[in-house]
Amino acid sequence: MNRSKETSFADRQSAAATAKKAAVERHRALANDPQRAERQLARQAVKIARDARIAERKAARLANEARIAAEKAAEEAARKAAHEAALQAEQAVREAEAAEKAARDLALEAEKQAARDLRYAARKAKKRKGR
Repeated sequence: MNRSKETSFADRQSAAATAKKAAVERHRALANDPQRAERQLARQAVKIARDARIAERKAARLANEARIAAEKAAEEAARKAAHEAALQAEQAVREAEAAEKAARDLALEAEKQAARDLRYAARKAKKRKGR
């Protein structure tokens, strides 16, 4: 059966107040416990040590990332310098080939001119002989 019908309102209210007082007393006893303060200090020390280790790992990770970034930058600079050197070498080769071609063209033009002059002189000599 329902117990609330067997007890009066005042009895239930008194029991609730007694339970509340007992809970408050337990809480006060725990709050004033010296071992609780020691445990709390130990927890704080553990937390501080954990935070220090986390910060140390983060600093190491950041240093590693910075080192990797510096290595990549140096590698990229070296690659770029090599590429520039290759481009300059190709340009020098192209210029040398162009100069060589210009010299060949000049020599060929001189040969053609000499051959023309020779033919012209031969024609003139042939005409003079014929007279």
